[in-house]
Amino acid sequence: SAAELLPPGHPDPSVLERLLRLLASRGVFSEHAADGRPERRYALTAVGRTLVPSGPSGASYADYVLQHHQDALVLAWPRLHEAVLDPAGPEPFARAHAGVPAYAYYGQDRDANEVMLRAMTGVSEPFMEALLDGYEGGFEGVATLVDVGGSSGACLEMIMRRVPTIREGVNFDLPNVVAAAHPIAGETLDPQFPS
Repeated sequence: SAAELLPPGHPDPSVLERLLRLLASRGVFSEHAADGRPERRYALTAVGRTLVPSGPSGASYADYVLQHHQDALVLAWPRLHEAVLDPAGPEPFARAHAGVPAYAYYGQDRDANEVMLRAMTGVSEPFMEALLDGYEGGFEGVATLVDVGGSSGACLEMIMRRVPTIREGVNFDLPNVVAAAHPIAGETLDPQFPS
């Protein structure tokens, strides 16, 4: 039950119950009666399971949701209309952050950058898995593969695992991104991507 998830002595367990019911109404959880007892039980749905870490890197869509609700990104939304009215000016994120564009901001804020990198991996891996499932023969004759903007290198690694003819992979991204990427057998890290 929801009350079991809260710390002992929490003043109002109905707060969590209301949140769980909201998420159930949006399909993140399914809601069930608990065998005639007044408390309700909740279970993950297919949508909810996308928020649970899985896959080669333990990624999920949870970090994507968190990234898009970071204060820095949320502050840009009210500036969207300004960018539409003045398309020659800076993009909404830069307008909200004294001219600093998003990638420069993430380069300066380690915590925000880590969430963003995990978000990109969490979104990319399931799409790459589906793409590779249906992409027969598309890598014929490829010995070296360059992933421009490759981030963690997770997608490059997935491709190299499935296509044995690719002997070298190049993860081409910003220096701070490449520095944080884990090594992959046969991969070259290239921190030359322009900022």
